[in-house]
Amino acid sequence: MSAIGNPPAADAESAAAIDRFLDRLWLERGLSRNTQASYRSDLSLLARWLASRAVPLVEAGEVDLREYLAARALSPRSQARLLSALRQFYRHLYAERQRADDPTARLDSPKAGLRLPKTLAETDVERLLDAPDIGTPLGVRDRAMLELMYACGLRVSELVGLPRTSVDLRSGVVQVLGKGGRERLVPMGEHAMDWMQRYLRESRPELADGRDAEGLFLTVRGKPMTRHNFWRLIKQYAARAGIRSALSPHTLRHAFATHLLEHGADLRSLQALLGHADLSTTQIYTHVARARLRDLHARHHPRG
Repeated sequence: MSAIGNPPAADAESAAAIDRFLDRLWLERGLSRNTQASYRSDLSLLARWLASRAVPLVEAGEVDLREYLAARALSPRSQARLLSALRQFYRHLYAERQRADDPTARLDSPKAGLRLPKTLAETDVERLLDAPDIGTPLGVRDRAMLELMYACGLRVSELVGLPRTSVDLRSGVVQVLGKGGRERLVPMGEHAMDWMQRYLRESRPELADGRDAEGLFLTVRGKPMTRHNFWRLIKQYAARAGIRSALSPHTLRHAFATHLLEHGADLRSLQALLGHADLSTTQIYTHVARARLRDLHARHHPRG
């Protein structure tokens, strides 16, 4: 991890301060469990390091935090994420008048290079969607999952976590529970609706085999599909479709966003469809779209 050694456990006072901070964040912002766990881990590691210097977490100064960040020797992106947790914690202490100052006020975030999300060309997406064997119940299920993920820009965790009541075929929308417990309604489009109708009519009853399964997408044993299993299927179908581009679990989500922008969608609408709490998160896709357009111009324009 770093050169900070193996410090002792954090004291009870520091642990209690972390609990109060996370409780307040959960009440005010509805942070996801993963984000809460990440913040707890970051702050607990700092508290242990400070304990080795006989400095309570709530009393750490700017110099302490600078030395800790230097000892961690993190990448710019990881350090920026850690700094975000520290800033929120010490601003919380300052707001609650548990400190007279904010020791993070003069800590600058490192400059991280822009990391563009991996995506696929529209022709690659079509080949990927066509890869499942739709002559089998599992193939119909997989085609429906791929179509829904691409049509709605869902996260993998959102897709596999959908309950069977989340899809409204009459209205053509799917109800999604996103990060931080935020709900959104996303239109499915005709192709995804057609495949969802077929899956619900033909494949799901066979996979459920009379069991009262709550999940929308089921395995051959009638259990809810898992993130790991679906990611394994995507890689298999990508290989079958001859797609050589590097994939990530959210490749179809990124393709959804990029293709919408390329066809004229605005950022605010895209933000709502993706379920981003902050528009700045959505703006990364403008860079993807511009890069794609420059590449198309270079390859196809006579003077490119």
